[in-house]
Amino acid sequence: MKNIASIGSSGRSSMDDHDDEEMAKMAIASFQAREEEIERKKMEMKERVESQLNRAEEETRRLAQIWEELEVLTDPMKKEVAAARKRIDLVNRELKSLGQACQKKEKEHKEVLDIFQEKSNEKAQLTTTLMELVNESEKLRMRKLEELSKFVSTAR
Repeated sequence: MKNIASIGSSGRSSMDDHDDEEMAKMAIASFQAREEEIERKKMEMKERVESQLNRAEEETRRLAQIWEELEVLTDPMKKEVAAARKRIDLVNRELKSLGQACQKKEKEHKEVLDIFQEKSNEKAQLTTTLMELVNESEKLRMRKLEELSKFVSTAR
């Protein structure tokens, strides 16, 4: 009898609602854990890219100095050094564009995450409103049943 009384007009028991709420909390916690892991990995990747970028810039400066010293000398390796320097400059430019792309993706990710949070909050508010409406409906129906029961009792 108690289970029948706990079933609302939606046809679901309050235990199902509690289970749904627990599942939602677990899903949100799981999502947040994944988001933290993604954020941590992004930061690691960003640090590695910045480190490589710094090393490439340092290497470019070092090679420029070597290049100047080679200009003074007549070196049979002049062409190879020039090719290596050009390749380092090219990779350095690629690293810079990758760093910019990484920052753009991070910004997009943050924007989507904010929208997701807003929608999650909206869902929670709507769920609360639904529960309030279901409870109020149950109360009104119970009052009406009691009135009808009294009416039937007095009509005898």
